[in-house]
Amino acid sequence: MKKLITTTLLTLALAFTACAADTDKHEHEGKAGPTGGKLITEVEPHVEFFVNKDKKVEIRFINDDNKVVAPGEQVISVTLGDRSAPTKLSFAKDGEKLISDKAIPEGNDLPTVVQIRAKEGAKAVNEKFNLNLEQCPTCKNKEYACICAHGDEAKK
Repeated sequence: MKKLITTTLLTLALAFTACAADTDKHEHEGKAGPTGGKLITEVEPHVEFFVNKDKKVEIRFINDDNKVVAPGEQVISVTLGDRSAPTKLSFAKDGEKLISDKAIPEGNDLPTVVQIRAKEGAKAVNEKFNLNLEQCPTCKNKEYACICAHGDEAKK
């Protein structure tokens, strides 16, 4: 009986340690761009998607050291908002970033598709997410760029 209790306690301790390590790993997994925007890593250089105070989208290209690099021939388009009447944004160079031609539509939690092409005519990489502009309660970023992975507990 004593051996069974010891084994059970040891098993529980190991399980707790594994869960704590797993939680810690997820909290540090996310990474935002240098401006605090959503980092899209499926392309090289990576892309930071950031909504500025004027509600325009800024796109920065980010190297593996999380430093901004000058835009090249990349072509970016963003479609967001109401699916029956979506807003389409196009971009122009502004120094070391691209900036949208117009502001994002009113609302929150907007369905968003970012289409990234290495150059005109190249195959596109699409990134889909909901643009939630609420402030994250536990990290310094907006929810769309949250890096603390809160809320994942409910998914497990």
